[in-house]
Amino acid sequence: MTSPAGGRYSRQVLFKPIGEEGQRRLGAARAAVVGVGATGSVTASILARAGVGFLRLIDRDVIDESNLQRQFLYTEADLVALKPKAIAARDHLRAANSTVSIEAAVEDVGPDNAVRLLTGVDLLLDGTDNFETRFLMNDVAVRHGIPWIYTACLGAYGVTMTIVPGETACLRCLMETPPDPGSTPTCDTAGVIAPIVAIIASFQAAEALKLLSGSSSETSDALLSVDAWTQKVTRVHVTKGGGRRRCAACDGMEFEFLAGRGTRPAAICGRNAVQIMPSTRGTIDLSALAARLGAAGAVERSEFMLRFTAPGCQLSVFPDGRAIVAGTDDPAVARALYARYVGA
Repeated sequence: MTSPAGGRYSRQVLFKPIGEEGQRRLGAARAAVVGVGATGSVTASILARAGVGFLRLIDRDVIDESNLQRQFLYTEADLVALKPKAIAARDHLRAANSTVSIEAAVEDVGPDNAVRLLTGVDLLLDGTDNFETRFLMNDVAVRHGIPWIYTACLGAYGVTMTIVPGETACLRCLMETPPDPGSTPTCDTAGVIAPIVAIIASFQAAEALKLLSGSSSETSDALLSVDAWTQKVTRVHVTKGGGRRRCAACDGMEFEFLAGRGTRPAAICGRNAVQIMPSTRGTIDLSALAARLGAAGAVERSEFMLRFTAPGCQLSVFPDGRAIVAGTDDPAVARALYARYVGA
């Protein structure tokens, strides 16, 4: 529907760096948002409303009550409906802009599906909560020449960095390997406030609009850090190789995370939960599983998943056998609960 003021994108088109041609480019552009939690949900909303033609929303998780404090797309109704984040985000954004094509993937990005999920787009956007997935994204981006934008938030602090393979430093130029487990704070221990999420996502979305509208020469070549509490903003230029002689990804074309030699994420930040992947991917009969578990605890079903609650734990089981086990951050305990209630 066209308004008397000149249409949906009229104010954006009036912004000279975008203009009519930039808007046309946005309408033809394709982007994937990996993780539509805190930063990802804000970025996806901005891009959908800006008219980016195709968005692929990828997320492994379901909506939890603690998400509603900072994950702006979601509502209490989504929580009650047992909607995975990717599905809820797709539905809300389609309602906001029906002219944009939006695809939802309720999957965990790993070496076995990364190329399928992360290629065929012009830009990758990081909304994840773990470094293993980010390093995997970096492998795919460098190998296939796809720009991507890294983000992370914790407490009141956040960072973002635009990565254009062949032109800028990549994530492995910034850090050679992911931090050791337990060596850095997490949102479970340090928390996170909504303002920093909105700030960092807005910077990420602005960089995305530059890249997708034809103004790539104006993108930042620095690691931007922001403290929303102290209002301190810092920009640090990152050199290719990080000042070292050689970057494994940029220079060596070594993609160990894509080859499956990197670690896979287990604990889910902010959830006191662990993701369990079955040894082989297949299809679980959720109706049969619900009937079997009914005598052991409370069972809820939606078309997307099954949620089982028993004393001390909660399992969210997806049709491919993947499960999120809440109530523990110990992978061994989570595996035992999965084996007990779902099977080996």
